[in-house]
Amino acid sequence: MVHQRGEGWGEVSPGLRAFARLVTAIAVVTAYVALQLAVTAGVDLRARDRFRDAPTRAAAFVTALDRYADGDVSARAGIREGDAWFEDNAPSGESRSTVSSAAGDAQEGRISLAHGRVAGLAAQVEQDQAALDRDLGSSGMVALWWAVAAGVLVVPALWLRHRRRSGAAEIVDLVSRFTPRRPWWRRPVFLAASGAGYGLFAAGFFAVTMAQRQGYKLPVATQVLLLPCGLAALGAGFLVLRYSRPRSARGAAQALLADGREPVLYLRSFADDDSAARVEDGAPVNLHSREEQLAGALGAVGPVIAVGRPGEPLAHLGAARFYLPRDDWQPVVLRLMELSQLIVLRLGLGEGLWWEVEQARACQPARKLVLLAPGGQPGVAERLNRLLPVPSQLDQATAGDPWVSAVIVFDPEWTPQVQQVGASTKIRRGALARLVARANALALTSMSVHTSAYNVARAMKAALASVGVRKRTMAVRANMVLQVSLWKGLMLITALGLLGWLVFRALQLFGLG
Repeated sequence: MVHQRGEGWGEVSPGLRAFARLVTAIAVVTAYVALQLAVTAGVDLRARDRFRDAPTRAAAFVTALDRYADGDVSARAGIREGDAWFEDNAPSGESRSTVSSAAGDAQEGRISLAHGRVAGLAAQVEQDQAALDRDLGSSGMVALWWAVAAGVLVVPALWLRHRRRSGAAEIVDLVSRFTPRRPWWRRPVFLAASGAGYGLFAAGFFAVTMAQRQGYKLPVATQVLLLPCGLAALGAGFLVLRYSRPRSARGAAQALLADGREPVLYLRSFADDDSAARVEDGAPVNLHSREEQLAGALGAVGPVIAVGRPGEPLAHLGAARFYLPRDDWQPVVLRLMELSQLIVLRLGLGEGLWWEVEQARACQPARKLVLLAPGGQPGVAERLNRLLPVPSQLDQATAGDPWVSAVIVFDPEWTPQVQQVGASTKIRRGALARLVARANALALTSMSVHTSAYNVARAMKAALASVGVRKRTMAVRANMVLQVSLWKGLMLITALGLLGWLVFRALQLFGLG
């Protein structure tokens, strides 16, 4: 932890959080299986009840055959009725097959053959009824055991969820006051749309990659279709995601409840949002903005929240937004500084921003503050040095990226440690080098995003390590934002498919499927 208190959030350890997620996932899967088995048992019960009149129906069918053999032409209606009843209500067993074959023989005038087929029909009906009883008993017992297991797992899952949320109660209550309410259906609907968009995007990407790398090995017709279809899927997925992702993003309160850790408070000038929202061309395909990658990196520490620009129609993707009043925002920001475990502040213009720097310097522990310094603004270094006991030497590192050129952290005496942002010069050797080479050969790293946000994440990781805070996955998280999103999209599509199958089975139970 970057910053801990003796109560509240500090009680939820990373190990407990991981365990809670594991228990919750197992409980959800177990409950789903229990529901599927319960529906199966219900379908078996319905099938047994429908077949309850089978002995009477079988006797009526045999009687109709006898009448037809005696020359009663009107008995053909009884034969057809019996055949239709067994077709609709009998299981796929011997009695159903026997009645169908006997009805066909009678239709073609082979009465003696039909009589021979139904000689053992009563015994076959009894066998089919016994099989239905066995199926019902088996499915009911299995469903019961799975339901018991789900119930046992739900108890600790709910307890762990309550413990996590109770630790977050204060900050969630604070942020919830400033999070706009949305219709309950909005996020699920746009999440489903995002899942479809990610599916299209991934399918298009792999189709294009296959066409480029393996197309010459494929049939000509496949070559002609693969690349255009892949490009079309890429474009369609991009358009769907561009519309649905901002509308499916969590608000700050939802993000805090879902994560359970102390948040990272991201502060910046609203004028910098457009620069942070830029999507860079650091990979063949990239959907995610600088801020999204930065938030992904900071996810190694905790959920990232930020004050949204007042009046914006849609929140920028990245840090989860909440919205403060224009004339009374300072007390809320001060309290959020207290409740956050890390304060990441991008320096820039604006008196409100520098007020936040001064308050963090005056009221918060030194190791809690991380400053992101933009390039090309030498006045920033001069103003920052006025607040520090030791000059930051930041002016020597402000000629880099205009978005973020340096990361500044502080030791307990507020001595600044400046880490310049730059491309990686580390040479991979040994097993890691072989793994990366293999991934390149398989085109698995062509979706990696080596952008300025990735370099910022690397610099933050190194800067925090210099003051004793180690977050080893920070740079990896920034570089894997797209892959993680595609994986979440795949999981969402899978979940929707499983839910659809459950609904279909439930409709079958009620005779609607």
